[in-house]
Amino acid sequence: MNQFRAVIQWEDPKPDELFLKFTDKGDEIKNASKLVLQEGQGCILTYEGEVVEVFEEAGMYDLKSDNKPFLTSIKKLINLQDGSEHVMGVWFYRKAEILNMRWGTRVPIAYTDPVYTFPILLSAFGNYSIKITEPKNFFNNVVAGKECFRHAELKEIFLSRITQNITDYLANAKFSYVDIDSNLNNIAIEIRSKTEIIFNDLGFQVLDYRIEGTQFDKETLERIAKISDVQAEVLAAKIAGVNYTEHQQLQAMRDAANNQNGGAGLLMGVQAGTLMNQQQNSAHTESPMDKLKKLKELFEMDLITEEEFAAKKKDILDAM
Repeated sequence: MNQFRAVIQWEDPKPDELFLKFTDKGDEIKNASKLVLQEGQGCILTYEGEVVEVFEEAGMYDLKSDNKPFLTSIKKLINLQDGSEHVMGVWFYRKAEILNMRWGTRVPIAYTDPVYTFPILLSAFGNYSIKITEPKNFFNNVVAGKECFRHAELKEIFLSRITQNITDYLANAKFSYVDIDSNLNNIAIEIRSKTEIIFNDLGFQVLDYRIEGTQFDKETLERIAKISDVQAEVLAAKIAGVNYTEHQQLQAMRDAANNQNGGAGLLMGVQAGTLMNQQQNSAHTESPMDKLKKLKELFEMDLITEEEFAAKKKDILDAM
């Protein structure tokens, strides 16, 4: 014969449990049972599938009290077993804040860089904290009658909503890849604002949402590296006082001079001659200082000998 269950409480709650259905373990719940809630716990009662009561404060509740007219209207013993004439369900839930939950994008976020117009795949990660603020909504829309609902299941719901909003925001925010890391806090604030109504409707609130870091895909990193190399070369040419085309020609000649293969010397000679011819053709527009500067660069790059440098330098000075 079943024993009567006089006290109903959440025994040994696990850290990752958000909702847990009380199971009778063979004991019937009688009308005069006591419900005990610890700090940080809440409880939802259902009757024949409908939510009839939500307890949100810690303490002991008499399930047969005058201020619970629904319960006092039950004339027969209520238990949780299938087949009982009146089925009451008891779900405990975590009312306390759930802190430092980790998140990370399942697949990279795709958008087009607004400055360089190439596609970007971006992964992001961080942490967040939540609190169940509308337990009835959460129970109806998220838990949906499951006997146990854990952090991992809520994480999937969170990620599915947050990732799409990040994608939409980046597509319209016009952040280039160089601007992403410096705007992580702004992005997080905007995403939290855009998803607030969505999560509130589901019955919980995101108290703290952070993007701690990002990572670009391999192809994006390769494109970024190439752009950085070109930008560095353009800057070097500007410092050297030559244009980018001339800088590339000098770079090619230096590479040829360092190449020990048979055809390298010939290539170097052709390119050196081309550059010298360009210098001669533009002699009427270049100042003696420009000519001397370029002549010195050729000498420092070992493209002409010391004797050639001295002779050409003398010619330039004599022509002044």
